[in-house]
Amino acid sequence: MSTYNPQEMAAAIGSGLLSFPVSHFDDRLALDLSRFREHLGVLLEHRAAGLFAAGGTGEFFSLTPGEVALLVKATVEEVGGKIPVIAPAGYGTVMASELARSAEEAGADGILLLPPYLTDCDASGLADHVARVCAATRLGVIFYSRANAKLDDTTLARLADRCPNLVGFKDGVGDIEMMTRIYARLGDRFTYVGGLPTAETFALPYLEMGVTTYSSAIFNFMPVWAQDFYAAVRRRDHATVYQELRDFVLPYIALRNRRKGYAVSIVKAGMRVIGRPAGPVRSPLTDLTSEEFETLSGLIGSRS
Repeated sequence: MSTYNPQEMAAAIGSGLLSFPVSHFDDRLALDLSRFREHLGVLLEHRAAGLFAAGGTGEFFSLTPGEVALLVKATVEEVGGKIPVIAPAGYGTVMASELARSAEEAGADGILLLPPYLTDCDASGLADHVARVCAATRLGVIFYSRANAKLDDTTLARLADRCPNLVGFKDGVGDIEMMTRIYARLGDRFTYVGGLPTAETFALPYLEMGVTTYSSAIFNFMPVWAQDFYAAVRRRDHATVYQELRDFVLPYIALRNRRKGYAVSIVKAGMRVIGRPAGPVRSPLTDLTSEEFETLSGLIGSRS
């Protein structure tokens, strides 16, 4: 059973830095739950405010529903109620609803509702999709605005009235005007999460729009740096934030942008750099080349 009701979950994740653990695979690309559990222990030592099991960085798109359930259950067991565990739901409405119910049965504390699979959809259909998934679970739901899943402030306000357990909005689009409109209309009805790739880049300007937290993929392999950077953002220490952007984040992004899909691959490479490998990525993603791995090693070494 969940440790947090929807409002408690939303408040908790808004209070600190969030982590999306990578999903560990062995050399044959099978789940390695033992190493995954060890990794969760490290993340918990570094004060993550919430863990998003099997999310985008965890290769949700490459996992079976059964594998998602195993990862969520393992995360719930390792966390032991200390912080919220957020599970993924996605694809079509029926599958997303089943994933939400499975997460609730496993003891998760919330749902991250990822975009529907492959199809373009009208705002009214997307709103119905969100409402039906919310109705399928008692857990708090965070809507992930990204790709084909975009809703304006008016539609979100109607959904907020219709779905009491819709308590979070994660932005992966970067439309400043829309984010301003959403926050102006809904205020603290939602907890707002920064969800653009390498969210550190946008953390300072987004803080001014009510986005008090973000999901840090870098937290996987540089948790101390990630927490220090987040602390600098929260105290609005512009000098420190921009120095770290110049010296680490922007070169990291340049490496990430060399190929599509590297937003996940580079995190698993970072795990290998620090000596806690999480295995390769599953196709259709590709791992970094040896040259790119050496470049990343140098970047990580420069911040140690």
